[in-house]
Amino acid sequence: MKKLQGAHLRKPVTPDLLMTPSDQGDVDLDVDFAADRGNWTGKLDFLLSCIGYCVGLGNVWRFPYRAYTNGGGAFLVPYFLMLAICGIPLFFLELSLGQFSSLGPLAVWKISPLFKGAGAAMLLIVGLVAIYYNMIIAYVLFYLFASLTSDLPWEHCGNWWNTELCLEHRGSKDGNGALPLNLTCTVSPSEEYWSRYVLHIQGSQGIGSPGEIRWNLCLCLLLAWVIVFLCILKGVKSSGKVVYFTATFPYLILLMLLVRGVTLPGAWKGIQFYLTPQFHHLLSSKVWIEAALQIFYSLGVGFGGLLTFASYNTFHQNIYRDTFIVTLGNAITSILAGFAIFSVLGYMSQELGVPVDQVAKAGPGLAFVVYPQAMTMLPLSPFWSFLFFFMLLTLGLDSQFAFLETIVTAVTDVTDEFPYYLRPKKAVFSGLICVAMYLMGLILTTDGGMYWLVLLDDYSASFGLMVVVITTCLAVTRVYGIQRFCRDIHMMLGFKPGLYFRACWLFLSPATLLALLVYSIVKYQPSEYGSYRFPPWAELLGILMGLLSCLMIPAGMLVAVLREEGSLWERLQQASRPAMDWGPSLEENRTGMYVATLAGSQSPKPLMVHMRKGTSARALLCARMTVSAACIWSTDKMLSCLQGAHSSAGTLGDFKPEICGEEVTVVE
Repeated sequence: MKKLQGAHLRKPVTPDLLMTPSDQGDVDLDVDFAADRGNWTGKLDFLLSCIGYCVGLGNVWRFPYRAYTNGGGAFLVPYFLMLAICGIPLFFLELSLGQFSSLGPLAVWKISPLFKGAGAAMLLIVGLVAIYYNMIIAYVLFYLFASLTSDLPWEHCGNWWNTELCLEHRGSKDGNGALPLNLTCTVSPSEEYWSRYVLHIQGSQGIGSPGEIRWNLCLCLLLAWVIVFLCILKGVKSSGKVVYFTATFPYLILLMLLVRGVTLPGAWKGIQFYLTPQFHHLLSSKVWIEAALQIFYSLGVGFGGLLTFASYNTFHQNIYRDTFIVTLGNAITSILAGFAIFSVLGYMSQELGVPVDQVAKAGPGLAFVVYPQAMTMLPLSPFWSFLFFFMLLTLGLDSQFAFLETIVTAVTDVTDEFPYYLRPKKAVFSGLICVAMYLMGLILTTDGGMYWLVLLDDYSASFGLMVVVITTCLAVTRVYGIQRFCRDIHMMLGFKPGLYFRACWLFLSPATLLALLVYSIVKYQPSEYGSYRFPPWAELLGILMGLLSCLMIPAGMLVAVLREEGSLWERLQQASRPAMDWGPSLEENRTGMYVATLAGSQSPKPLMVHMRKGTSARALLCARMTVSAACIWSTDKMLSCLQGAHSSAGTLGDFKPEICGEEVTVVE
């Protein structure tokens, strides 16, 4: 350690690793992955996983409703503009972070340890979302099994769960068509089936008295977690194969529902209601905010799923192309889903003799009340109902795979805090996570479980998620540096991001997210479910749930600062700099300043220096900046190289050559 090896001194040649990817000629890029972590086994695994992750339940039950309530076809103007300003740049940023480092949401903050709390916040958010999201999948499974009958159970009144208010909403015909129904003071069979049989919400007095566990829902939730566990049993090797079905089959079903929908009488009435442009809506700030929210949540930015999926890519995977394929494909899917939904709603409104806006709903109300009711009006209604809920199942499972893989990958990647044996036993660890989340989700299977689901949905990924994404964007572009980040992308893809991406990362995306955050705070409305208003203590619990993820960021900063030495400013500087081993995970991919900084590297090692206050010259520690092997000849020449590196990159801290003496310790 005290002296450099003679061979290194005699041959100060530049290693091949200093060449850029374009200089290396034709190489086999299919093998540059971290074998111990695992990787995608097929070329389409990553792309289909991202498509399945982004194209979820929100595309079917949120986008169409948001579109027609915010200007119809005119809503597409702010929608695609927000996609360009917020969606595409943030999507590409998260993929780039994951692929460059091959690390999960926690370990990736080697890029700037000061912000590691943002990774912990991601895990908290995705954990809470995974708990209630699988409950929605359990509801879908319940309806899927209920569709395996000759007559759908929500088609008629007269069942034990129906009340005297139940009325079969079927318009009666006269010579001029359907006679309008008076829907006030009546309840459809599908609505009572959902609220009184599936949820059994009449057994609860509110969120404070959840009532008894519904064992049929409990078993459906168990089945949902078993399915998820089996699909992620071998990590991305197994889930990457499942998505070939779960990410593509929904499109086949959606196409079938679309063709069936547009051939129904009255379908054009619903489509016209869905897409008729109302450009005066564009003058309202609410429409632009709604468009940004739809983009933000639909693409799943900030949950860590994109970062996790990209971390299993080969180093030179073309994520630039994949970004546009997934984001634009997600937008087109949302629009097509709107046609499929509103064509059926148009038919339903004609059958009932009521306006479309009286039957259109969003969220669970559309999936479990309105659309099932519309299915009962079709020939072969059990068949179409089964197809619809099977589509929802496959859409939901893809997103759930991403949530669980994010948690498992994040924990198994943090080898500094956790024993390295977690990675070989990843399947066991995944099983434990599934069991724990199933137990935590049991409260959602009670009579009042829907109240808890609404609370989780409203607060778990609301303002906290926006704070995490804003922090990530600023940490990468402002603290780590936009120039360094673009240089890393150039090393990985062979080109630097253009002015469009730089402008969005530096200004437009953070400003838009900040506007969303302020809007969500100013326009805050207490949670409600139907006519039920949540008590103050439940509102406070929800707000604390959102604040907890935000508080993890300053908590992480405090821990990072306390681990450093020196004054407060020196500690902040040290904690904000990239860790010693930040960079590509494989040595052959570490070019330029990243050459041979990995533990166990076998190539000629450059000197690595990182001075802290009070550190002896004979105990120079790790390194945040490397010096080319060609520089390491003598103490004098080494010091001049260090001075040059310090002035050009500014990452060595307050390095003073005069304190070193004649001998230094070289970290090999």
